[in-house]
Amino acid sequence: MSVNRLGKGLEALIRPEAEQKKKPGKKSVATKPGVTEIPLKEIRPNPNQPRRHFDESALEELAASIKEKGVLTPVTVRDTEDGYELVAGERRWRASKKCRKRTIPAYVITVKDDAEMMEMALIENIQREDLNSLEESEAYAVLNSKFEMSHIAIAKAVGKKRVTVSNSLRLLKLPPDIRKSLRKGDISAGHARAILQAKTGPAMNKIWKAILNKDLSVRGAEALVKASTKLPKKKKIIFSKKSHQIQALENQLIEVLGTKVTLKPGKNGGAIEISYFSDDDLERILDLINSIS
Repeated sequence: MSVNRLGKGLEALIRPEAEQKKKPGKKSVATKPGVTEIPLKEIRPNPNQPRRHFDESALEELAASIKEKGVLTPVTVRDTEDGYELVAGERRWRASKKCRKRTIPAYVITVKDDAEMMEMALIENIQREDLNSLEESEAYAVLNSKFEMSHIAIAKAVGKKRVTVSNSLRLLKLPPDIRKSLRKGDISAGHARAILQAKTGPAMNKIWKAILNKDLSVRGAEALVKASTKLPKKKKIIFSKKSHQIQALENQLIEVLGTKVTLKPGKNGGAIEISYFSDDDLERILDLINSIS
């Protein structure tokens, strides 16, 4: 596929009017160079359209605008055996159907394969800033998995950095409820990236709910994640030195009992630990203690 052509935008892909071959039976009327009026009934949607959600109220508003002023920006289609398939402009196509338009202005372009068509649809939406962050991630995922494009190849095709594509794909690792919230616009992509730092599903959900309940900014969400994932500090083991007095007493008891003796002072009293090494040794020590008493 031609990356150079894609990098120049959709206009560079439009076939000159002389190159557009009309198939028998298709009722299309040329209006101005590069643009053709095509019957709406001859166009079908793109099955790999990156946009998944179409807001009905927004479509109604667009339909009212089209009814009043017409379609100002032509859609983009590719020629197929049984009509045309949308590459970009499904909202305009849907809105035109709502206001009972019969035709729509369109650019007819040549597409090599489904992968290139997916790229074009994605590029058009990105250039128009027409996709939400999750739809963009899903489109990259289709290019990566279905069409086996690497992150670098996708980045070159859409004119973005490789790390941008990789970070976008990471959003698909979010739990379902958080992805739904991102799609609806309840949280931003920045919030979503902060949530991903929480690593586990339960931790992510906890951060997400806090963002919604407290209306946290992205920076606030990042601070919350950092605080929740901070490891507790290990308690330092303090080895206190025995006083000379304690050591002297231990030495005296060792001399008397002939075995290891340890004094363990505490806040309220303490303990004496006397070691023995056999039953006979224990009996010897007990005899010494009895004789002392």
